[in-house]
Formats: sequence, structure tokens, C-alpha cells
Amino acid sequence: MTLKAGNIIEGTVINITNFGAFVDVEGKTGLVHISEVADTFVKDIREHLKEQDKVKVKVISVDENGKISLSIKQAMPPKRTTRPVEIDWSGDRNRNSSYNNFEDIMSKFLKDSEERQQDVKKHQESKGRGYSKKS
Repeated sequence: MTLKAGNIIEGTVINITNFGAFVDVEGKTGLVHISEVADTFVKDIREHLKEQDKVKVKVISVDENGKISLSIKQAMPPKRTTRPVEIDWSGDRNRNSSYNNFEDIMSKFLKDSEERQQDVKKHQESKGRGYSKKS
């Protein structure tokens, strides 16, 4: 198979650097940049690859000087995504016990909160009556 952009071929990791891995494909050396190693952020490439690993790579480009850009993550089959959970927002809220429970909790909280505020105001008013500021 010739080295054309878009082809997926197997290669062997021959050298690892901080910025990527050099892979031997069909007797030529190409570079897999660290950003093309995995779908997730790669801080240390050595956690994902080691020398002599056999890897499937996708040829991203071959420039006129013969530099070969490769990608491991693009050679992987696409991940299956799960569909988001569908929620029926049109339903009657009275049927939902957790909603009613929340409403009850909020009502109780507001009632208690108002009572506490009234107690604080009474306490402050009673403190202020007998107090006179001396100059």
C-alpha cells in the first residue's frame, strides 16, 4: 500500500520523544504528534506508547520534502455515543413525588426562616430600648 493521505496502515514505534513518536511505516519514518496519540489529553506519551509497539496509524499528510504526518487517534474506530436521556417535560408536576417533597421542604424552610428573622428583630428592638449612647 502506498503512503497516501487517508490510508490506515500498521507501523512500529521506533523512537519516542516529548512531542511525539516516530513510527516506521513501509520502510519510511513518520511522526505521530503527541496531540494525535489519543482522544484524551496526553501529558506523557510514554504512558500510551513504548518502542517496538505495533500501532495502526492514519496517514494525515505527506509533504513534498517526504515528511509523513501520522495519527493514531484518527485510525481508531469512532466511539459509540450514547443517546441523551429523554425527559418528558410536559408531565403533571403533582405526579412527581420528589418535586412535591422539594416544595414541602422549601415551604418549611421559608416558614422557619421568617420566624427566626422575626425573633432576631424582636431581640434587637428590645436591646435598643434601654440603651442610650453617652457622648
